[in-house]
Amino acid sequence: MLIAFPVAKREAHRQAIRRAATSGSPKFFLGTDSAPHSQERKESGCGCAGIFNAPFALESYAQVFEEEGALDRLEAFASENGARFYGLPLNAGTVTLERTEVTVPERLPGAGGTIVPFHAGETLRWRRV
Repeated sequence: MLIAFPVAKREAHRQAIRRAATSGSPKFFLGTDSAPHSQERKESGCGCAGIFNAPFALESYAQVFEEEGALDRLEAFASENGARFYGLPLNAGTVTLERTEVTVPERLPGAGGTIVPFHAGETLRWRRV
């Protein structure tokens, strides 16, 4: 059963999520918001919740895992725990991350208008090769 939670609004909740994700527990695994909403829909009186992080998700997760001293747990979180939870085979492919800076664009073009990605304009310390 999947359970969706509201956006973490308090710093204590955000920190608890970081600790859980980086804990190494197989109960936690990566999920991205891959349904981008245009800036106009996000910044309205009845805005769409969530973030769009798909283009830079792995780089963002790598940074968090590094900050938490848990880089050795990133692969299981990103590639293994979810597959095992759903009883699926592990993917034989690989992704390579490099410790070098990458700047997330301020805006991305989308079908419904301009999309503002998570970390817009920020520099992340990891880049997908």
